[in-house]
Amino acid sequence: MMTEFTEEVIRIIKKIPYGKVMTYGQIAAAAGNPWGARQISRILSSMSRKYDLPWYRVVNSKGEISLSGEAYFEQLSRLSDEGIEVKNKKIDFDKYLYQYTEG
Repeated sequence: MMTEFTEEVIRIIKKIPYGKVMTYGQIAAAAGNPWGARQISRILSSMSRKYDLPWYRVVNSKGEISLSGEAYFEQLSRLSDEGIEVKNKKIDFDKYLYQYTEG
């Protein structure tokens, strides 16, 4: 059985629009646990496939891709496909950060 927090995280991630990103911390806070950013990473790792989550739209608080190796390049490619520019390994939050609101 899934926790209420996990269910909320999945719901929020599914709502990140095409061409936008959210941070691990933003998602955790919106789901009710402002200290749960690391849990977001674990949820993405274990549930992205099963729930068809747009995992690549989640970045760290600096606007950077946290993954490395092949996964970094896959995330970079998927973000680029959505028109999200990554310059000097950073995403411009003024342009691409999604401000989630309840609903």
